[in-house]
Amino acid sequence: MVTPRCVRKCSPCFRRRAPLPGSLGMLRAACRGVRLLLPARGGPAPAPPTPVCLPPQRCLQGRLLQQVPQPAASPPATPLAVGRWLLVCSGAVAGAVVLGGVTRLTESGLSMVDWHLVKEMKPPRTQQEWEAEFQKYQQFPEFKILNHDMTLTEFKFIWYMEYSHRMWGRIVGLAYILPAAYFWRKGWLSRPMKGCVLALCGLVCFQGLLGWYMVKSGLEEKPDSYDIPRVSQYRLAAHLGSALVLYSASLWTGLSLLLPQHKLPETHQLLRLRQFAHGTTALIFLTALSGAFVAGLDAGLVYNSFPKMGERWIPDDLLAFSPVLRNIFENPTTVQFDHRILGIASVTAVTALYLFSRKIPLPRRTRMAVTSLLAVACMQVGLGISTLLLYVPTPLAATHQSGSLALLSMALWLMSELRRVPK
Repeated sequence: MVTPRCVRKCSPCFRRRAPLPGSLGMLRAACRGVRLLLPARGGPAPAPPTPVCLPPQRCLQGRLLQQVPQPAASPPATPLAVGRWLLVCSGAVAGAVVLGGVTRLTESGLSMVDWHLVKEMKPPRTQQEWEAEFQKYQQFPEFKILNHDMTLTEFKFIWYMEYSHRMWGRIVGLAYILPAAYFWRKGWLSRPMKGCVLALCGLVCFQGLLGWYMVKSGLEEKPDSYDIPRVSQYRLAAHLGSALVLYSASLWTGLSLLLPQHKLPETHQLLRLRQFAHGTTALIFLTALSGAFVAGLDAGLVYNSFPKMGERWIPDDLLAFSPVLRNIFENPTTVQFDHRILGIASVTAVTALYLFSRKIPLPRRTRMAVTSLLAVACMQVGLGISTLLLYVPTPLAATHQSGSLALLSMALWLMSELRRVPK
C-alpha cells in the first residue's frame, strides 16, 4: 500500500522527525516494526493505525491552508416583538387615560382616601369592611360638603370606579416592566433601545406617584375656599400630560420599529410638509392638555352654546381674575374659551395640512395617514360641540376625551410616515 504524499505529510501518524545516522536509523525502524507485529501482554495484537487524511479543503499538496478569519457577527436587530410590545403598552396607557376621564366625570376620584401599593389591591368584602371604608371617606371634605347624603350603595359605585382606575394603572406598570426585563435578558434590545425602555419604565413609576399627589390635593381641608372639593387642575394637567407623553413615546417607538421607512426624495416641499406635520402634532397635544384644565374646573358647564359664548363672541368675564395671568389657568370662562380656540386652530391646521399634502406625490400608506388625520379631526370637533350643547353628558364627554387620543395617534402615525431616512 502506497501512502499518498499528502497523508504522509499531514497525518499525525506520519510526523516528520529529524534524520538519524544510517545504522542507528535502520535499527530504530526495525524495532518499531517488531513492536507493531508482536501482541501486547494479555491481549491480541493491536491493529495497525489507519492513516487519516485531513479534509481536501484543509490539505493541498501536503500543505495546510490557513484558516480564513470569519467576519465579526453584527449585533442582532431589534425584533419585531419589541415593537408589538410597545404598541400594546401604548394601548394600555390609552385605556388608563379613558378610564381616568370617566372616573373624573363621575366624580369618583376622591373615594379612596389612602394609597398603598399592595395593600389596597384587595377590595373590601364583608359588610364591616365596607362600613369601615365608608367611615374613612366621611372624614374628608367631599363627603362633608358635596356628598353628605350619600348611601353606602352609592359609595360602592364611586369606590369601584377609582379602584378600577388604580388597578389598571398597576397592570400598565407590569406590562412595561416585566417584558422589558425579559427582552433585556434575551439581548433583544440595542443600546439606544435600552435607554428608551429605561425612560419609559421610569415614567410609568413617576405617573403612579403623580396620580396620588393629584388625589391628595382634593383631600385637603381648605377653610378659606367656598368651592366644591376637587383636585388641583394643575396637578390634573400634570398627570394627564405625563400620560400623554408616555403614550406618545411608546406609540412613536413602536411604529418606528414596525413600519418600514419610505425613501422619499428630500425636496423642499417634503421638508415643509414634515415641519407642518410636527407643528400640527404639537398643537393637537396642547389642545388635549388644555382639556385637563376644562375637566379640573368643570369649565364645560359654564357656557353651553356655540359658536358664541352666551350672547357674545367674547364673554364679559373673560379677564375677571387679577392678576391677568391667573385667568388662563383658574378662570373657568377663560379656560373654556382657550380650549375652543385651540380646538378650532387644530382642525384648521389639519385641513391646511391635508390640502398642502395633495400637491406632493406621497406613498399610499402616507396618503392614508393624512386622510385619516382629517377624518378624525372633523369627528373630534363634532363630538366637542355636541358635548357642549348637551350639557356634558358622561358617555359623550368620555367619547370626546377618547377622540383626543385618536387624533393624537393619527398625527403621530403621519409623523412616522414622514420621518427622515438616516444616511
